[in-house]
Amino acid sequence: MKALAGFRELYPEETLRRSVILSTWRQVAKRYGFEEYDGPTLEPLELYSRKNAGGEEILGQLYRFEDGGGRQVALRPEMTPTLARMAASREKHYRKPMKWFAIGNFFRFERQQRGRLREFIQLNCDLLGDADPGADAELVAFAIDAMRAFGLSAEDFVVRLSHRGAWASFLKGKGISDDQVPGVLQIADKLERDAPEVLEEKLQSMGLSLREVKEFIQGPTPLELHPIMTNLTSRGLGDFIEVDLSIVRGLAYYTGLVFEVFDRSKTLRALAGGGRYDGLVSGLSEGAVDLPAVGFGMGDVVLGNFIAEVPHAEALMQDRLAEARTSDVYVIVADEARRLEALQAIQMLRDSGLSTDFSFTPSKVGKQFQAAEQARAKFAVVVGSEWPNVKVKVMATRAESEVPHGELAEWLKSQQV
Repeated sequence: MKALAGFRELYPEETLRRSVILSTWRQVAKRYGFEEYDGPTLEPLELYSRKNAGGEEILGQLYRFEDGGGRQVALRPEMTPTLARMAASREKHYRKPMKWFAIGNFFRFERQQRGRLREFIQLNCDLLGDADPGADAELVAFAIDAMRAFGLSAEDFVVRLSHRGAWASFLKGKGISDDQVPGVLQIADKLERDAPEVLEEKLQSMGLSLREVKEFIQGPTPLELHPIMTNLTSRGLGDFIEVDLSIVRGLAYYTGLVFEVFDRSKTLRALAGGGRYDGLVSGLSEGAVDLPAVGFGMGDVVLGNFIAEVPHAEALMQDRLAEARTSDVYVIVADEARRLEALQAIQMLRDSGLSTDFSFTPSKVGKQFQAAEQARAKFAVVVGSEWPNVKVKVMATRAESEVPHGELAEWLKSQQV
């Protein structure tokens, strides 16, 4: 029986690649002073069906069902509504701004394509409690550095900036009502995917033309983006950003800055995306808490595809994979009469925090050394006739030392294992 379409079976080598991605995300989050949190994988359906909680597109992609208690529930398709609820519940307990990140599984029943599956892992980073454009710039910088951490440069990717406020002003000037705005933005979100005649028909039904929309997109940079761009340029990140008002993001809750990260070759879907959503926390708390917020999400599937396609990024990934596969010690039992003593040494090494492996069944010493090489062990410890001393071989240089077994762990650590 095969796995369900859109769901991955990750073998050890694939899981290790993903682990490198997740650990790299966490390292960047730590550098930016973000704290990790998490929420439920299963949520009440109402969380996503509320006004401005996500929009029609998200509702159409939900894995929804009735649980054993008769409740209408859904597997989470994204993290922002969960975060907004959590922040509204306990925001008084945290200093502002709240800088939080989460890494978790998400589910969307959508058409599979390259870089898009029905289950994926996503990094979610949010900054709550600060409405300053500097907070927007901080999140964009975080997204840029999350990409740079994989060896990617401004020649490889770009962050396209847009602003929902500029769109709102444009549409108001064209006589578009507030109720029509979400529909227009849904159409605009597909400008690069739908045929021009399809776009024209949809826009005309809203009282707009494709020409008017394109003229707006090609117009001057909105004033709202100037302080954000100045902030990023002062950090030396100006080469990574471009203004592109065709970026609107499909979710209903965005209120200000919106941005997406793309590969320069434009062969992949968006690598990351986010923006400002100042009204979501207030809406979910029915006005009890009003926290301005900005955030972004970055998925592991499309990022993993991108890394594999960029030679210098893939080379860095291979170096990190090799490092992750490396073990500290492989214990070789050269004299089976000493196997119990070898087990004692193995346990002592593990208790001291050293990753240690060995052969469960008797085998020739040469074969055990081959196993040590395959395990990428830094040291081979030979337990044999020298007991209570052991021989230690540095696998990289083949240099040998004889060490009392009781001092073995400390000696190995002194060698910067």
